[in-house]
Amino acid sequence: MRHTFALLLSLVLISGCKEDAAGLVVPEPLALSEDAAGHYCQMVILEHQGPKAQVHLAGFLAPLWFSQVRDGIAYLKSPEQSAEILVLYVNDMGKAVSWLEPGSENWIDASTAFFVVGSDAIGGMGAPEIAPFGDIMKANKFIDEHGGEVMLLDDIPIDIVLSPVEFKSVALGSSE
Repeated sequence: MRHTFALLLSLVLISGCKEDAAGLVVPEPLALSEDAAGHYCQMVILEHQGPKAQVHLAGFLAPLWFSQVRDGIAYLKSPEQSAEILVLYVNDMGKAVSWLEPGSENWIDASTAFFVVGSDAIGGMGAPEIAPFGDIMKANKFIDEHGGEVMLLDDIPIDIVLSPVEFKSVALGSSE
């Protein structure tokens, strides 16, 4: 009986996962909910505009949530970060309702995303934002309207996400 229960529990935990090319079990993205609090700020994620990020770490059931994609990438690229990162998911802004409503279930693996870097987009915490897209055509359309350039995750320089920034209060879609 104990073995049956343990087997069922294992299957339930693994059912929300997939395997990557190296054979590591990678969890599926979680839907954004009112319970999600930012890893750095501990504020409710849904209270912030712009795309979000979730980082899944080995040995942890719940992801680390980030109010801005920039912060999720900063965590990933930080030299002090020591936990094994299984996957970084970001909102696909090509599927978002708007900048103010980035979506709760439109997650893409950051390793496959096209990131618009250097645009006029401001994220939920008031810092310049990196806008992720699953479709390069939608990323290019965003660039036509907001500037910037397309980069893949590995090509984003560490100083873009770890350097000090000037914070702003006006973001895309705001009334000011």
